[in-house]
Order: sequence, then structure tokens, then C-alpha cells
Amino acid sequence: MPEIPAITIAELTDDVLADVFVLDVREEDEWARGHIAGAQHIPLGQLQERVGEVPKGERVVCVCAVGGRSGMATQFLNAEGRDVVNLDGGMYGWEAAGRPVKLP
Repeated sequence: MPEIPAITIAELTDDVLADVFVLDVREEDEWARGHIAGAQHIPLGQLQERVGEVPKGERVVCVCAVGGRSGMATQFLNAEGRDVVNLDGGMYGWEAAGRPVKLP
């Protein structure tokens, strides 16, 4: 299995966030409890049919709760020609680091 490209929460600064497409692949109830501001929500189970909503030619940061589902999404999207990295630690790590969480 190929290594999954990743970015750490520390590397995902506000400046970097301004230049990436954040894709949240968690389920609806998880999304509703809070997400990264500006993120696009496509649950992992819908990603294959909605892949056209993920831009080509732009860096994509994929996020889930801890990194497992977003890791699968990262592999799938990279195979589909996108430039995707997985957020190490997911939303649990994001919140633990004190980063802002947006509610719907």
C-alpha cells in the first residue's frame, strides 16, 4: 500500500488554509458538531459519485475524525488525479490544538 501524503495540524496554518480546498469526509452528524471554516462536506460514502465537486489543479486537504476515512479518501482522490494530503490527527487533533471550529 502506498504511503498516504499527510499534513500536520501545525503545518496547516491560517496562511496555508487560505490557499487550499478543505474536504471533510465525515458523516452528517459529525459535521454538524463542528468543522473547519470554509470546508466542503462530502461524506466518504458519497465521494465516488461526487468526485467532480473536488477541484483539480488545487491542493486539497482531506479531514475526518482522526485520519482513517480521510486517508482512504486521499488515496482515492490522488488516483483520480487530484493533489490531496490527509490531515494528520483529524478533527480531534484540530480541536485538541485549540484551532477554531465552525458550527453549521
